[in-house]
Amino acid sequence: MKSEGRPRILRRVVLGVAILITVLCVGLLLAAIRNDEAITSHLGAANAEVDSVSWDRTIIRFETPDGIVHIPANGVLYPGGLVAGDLVRVEYDTTNPELARVAGRSATLTLLPLGTTTLVTWAVAMGLLWWIRSRDRRAKPPADHPPAAPEPALSSQD
Repeated sequence: MKSEGRPRILRRVVLGVAILITVLCVGLLLAAIRNDEAITSHLGAANAEVDSVSWDRTIIRFETPDGIVHIPANGVLYPGGLVAGDLVRVEYDTTNPELARVAGRSATLTLLPLGTTTLVTWAVAMGLLWWIRSRDRRAKPPADHPPAAPEPALSSQD
């Protein structure tokens, strides 16, 4: 009896994980759009030097017109293709210079990776749901079809 509820639980787990990943992707897109709006509403621009590039952030150094050198702790937004030592034009939020992006780049760059992640997530989820359902169907006979009665033996008459 316990195994009857297992496919239902598996389906819920698969759907839950797929929904969670989708919500995270939408949240990342909304955060990128919000950051772009903050930069655009208080736009400042400067030349920056790329100090370091790692898998999770690209650290830059730039000077604002007031002479203060800023090194955003979270790195620069949309750093694709940058390498240490590059000089790059950046746009930043003048009210919060810690928020900076490579000039000319925007949240639209996040659409491809986030869209692909969401699409692959749901493709895998649909495959898993199909597999769970087909396994469940093979495991139990349909309720509306009782097992067939054996055919009576035929007697041979001469």
